[in-house]
Amino acid sequence: MTESAARHTPGTPCWESLMVHGMAATQKFYGALFGWEFLPGPQQLGPYVRALLDGHEVAGIGHLPADRHLPIAWTPYLATDDAHATAEMIRHCGGTVAVGPLDAGEAGRLAIASDPAGAVFGIWQAAAHAGAAVKGVPGTPVWNELVTRDTASVGKFYQHLFGYEEEAVVSADFDYLTLHLDGRPVAGVHGVGNALPRDLGAHWMTYFEVEDTDDTVQRVVELGGHVLRPARDGGHGRMATVADPEGAAFTVVRSAR
Repeated sequence: MTESAARHTPGTPCWESLMVHGMAATQKFYGALFGWEFLPGPQQLGPYVRALLDGHEVAGIGHLPADRHLPIAWTPYLATDDAHATAEMIRHCGGTVAVGPLDAGEAGRLAIASDPAGAVFGIWQAAAHAGAAVKGVPGTPVWNELVTRDTASVGKFYQHLFGYEEEAVVSADFDYLTLHLDGRPVAGVHGVGNALPRDLGAHWMTYFEVEDTDDTVQRVVELGGHVLRPARDGGHGRMATVADPEGAAFTVVRSAR
């Protein structure tokens, strides 16, 4: 189902952004994979483009300078009505604000932060740019999931920030929270214990809707990416976790229909 952009309730993932060393090669990869086209975006943090699908903005890609050896990863931005107040709350609750808040031209205000477990996320106070203009169709972000050691402590951090209602999966071997706003699920928190990758640590995972999971995985490999977790069937559809040529991990899913 297509969902058009409007004002996002604070705490809702509203934008996905990727910082890479090779912007041209990255645009070529995602353009071929998802059919994205690109237009220039705000340049406050350096060269940046917005990815469009059928003329609708869906994500952003920016340039990471060669001397900045940061993890290459998709980063979700959570909506806020007041970036300054949210940044202060992040610090108060034990998180870290690494960048901002700062103005992104007429588009809005942003900050980049990490939760107490180290997972990086952004906050976005919209002005001219509300965020993703369409979602829920192939080639667009459809879900965000925090992968962390356990849900108990970090779940409270996000709940304090945005007032999420939490729905826990009660199981002896599965630690999962679904975060709800306005009565609907907006993100998940998956506690994986000692299975948390040492080289990655706690992180947010972006899910992209695709028409055919297996075909998309094959295309990822053909375009120079690689498979992190092969295609499998789950409760929400058929999914696989892959990485682009610079190593940014993401999950592709054909939602159960």
